[in-house]
Amino acid sequence: MKDKRTGRILKGVLHVILMLAFLGAATAVGYIFRYLGFHEANYVIVYLLAVLLTAWKTSGYLYGILASIVATFSFNFFFTVPYFTFAVHDPGYLVTFAVMTITAIITSTLTSLAKRNSQEAREKEAETKAVYNLTYRLSDAKNMKEITDIILKAISEYLYCSAELLDIGGKDMPEYHLLKPVQTGPQISSGDFPERKNSFVRLQDGIYADEAYWPIIGRESLLGIVRIPRENALLMGEAQNRLMRSMMETTAMAMERLQSAELNIKTRELAEQERYRGNLLRAISHDLRTPLSGIIGTSEILMAMTNQDDPRYSLSKDIYTSADWLHAMVENILSLTRLQDGKLMLDKQSEAAEEVVGGAVNQVLAHAPGYDITVKAPNELLLVPMDAKLIKQVLINLLDNAIKHTASDGEITASVDADTHFAYFTIRDSGSGIDENDLPHIFEMFYTTKSKLTDAKLGIGLGLAICDAIVKAHGGSITARNRPDCSGAEFIFTLPLEEKEAANE
Repeated sequence: MKDKRTGRILKGVLHVILMLAFLGAATAVGYIFRYLGFHEANYVIVYLLAVLLTAWKTSGYLYGILASIVATFSFNFFFTVPYFTFAVHDPGYLVTFAVMTITAIITSTLTSLAKRNSQEAREKEAETKAVYNLTYRLSDAKNMKEITDIILKAISEYLYCSAELLDIGGKDMPEYHLLKPVQTGPQISSGDFPERKNSFVRLQDGIYADEAYWPIIGRESLLGIVRIPRENALLMGEAQNRLMRSMMETTAMAMERLQSAELNIKTRELAEQERYRGNLLRAISHDLRTPLSGIIGTSEILMAMTNQDDPRYSLSKDIYTSADWLHAMVENILSLTRLQDGKLMLDKQSEAAEEVVGGAVNQVLAHAPGYDITVKAPNELLLVPMDAKLIKQVLINLLDNAIKHTASDGEITASVDADTHFAYFTIRDSGSGIDENDLPHIFEMFYTTKSKLTDAKLGIGLGLAICDAIVKAHGGSITARNRPDCSGAEFIFTLPLEEKEAANE
């Protein structure tokens, strides 16, 4: 700050010396004109020329106006009788002095204004050209490293100094999470910069950091910080500050454009991977359905033809159980791929909730005869808009999951209830419950529990994901939790009662 004040004082002294030099030269020329016998009007013209040159070679209006006043007094002192005094014997000179002063002030003011407009026009032209060139070069940048090189080169050429780009968590540039001032004072963290969009950062009590920092601010975050030497920042004028702000904004747009392009590429790659995975799963599932159906049918025939105390019956039953599990997994995979592709269309009809729950329970018990499932439903008929086939699949998956984690003598309950707007389907078991670490992820695709349960059977983590997708397609929601009253898990899903809402309206 002290260096900047000293620079302004030296500049002011230089302008005063320049003004006095022009007025001194005008006085010397006036003496030559008087020696040659020229009219006094010529002296006035010479002084007006000195005022004009002063306004042209100095900055601002002050020196031109000061030169106008000094020129009038100089003409009075050196060229009016009595000489070398400021006394005026001829009243006509007062008019001359007034006209001369007014003319000189107007001339200097117009000259300074024209000079200032010309300077601003040149600065704006240079700024526009610099920003255009920077934008043109940044538009061709293919990675963050190229953007860094382009902006640092542009700043270095413009300010004739070395510049650095401090990265905020990126990969292509070194990381600087704390910017430390040389003198004693608070540290500047990267979180301080989003609110400081203009010029360099000033610390408390007039202390400045060893370098000046210009933040590159995007629409949602701080993208980086440009660092330049302190002495160069102190010498920057308003035009240079304005250009630096434009450069930072242009750089921010280029960085965000690159980030957006990279994100789009990653999104397309993920979508392509999902499409390939869906096609692969669909092809495998279709190829497995036919042989699995044959294996299930053959094992059923062998079981029917064999006594239960025959060892071949137990072998046939194991084949049937494994094939049936594989068949259910294939059906789940096909349903999942149809849901992901948007090809699974809902055929919603008003269905009796008790019948759908009962049908799912009967189908599950047919494959698990050693279990007992209790069904609870309202006394009155409850009609729920649903695709009965898909909701039945949801109930079967939840009941199968309960059987996997519950002993044959344990309690399993399937209940349905309703309020004004929703029907509530609940599946409870008395198994070991759900691990707290698994609860946030239990409906994710291909997620399986990490716990080692002795009564848990094989699974690949698709059943609950399909339940979640089907219920959400109906406009409902599904949740899982551990039972508060005893050991076991509880799954609850809701379906909206659309027709009932419409009737109430």
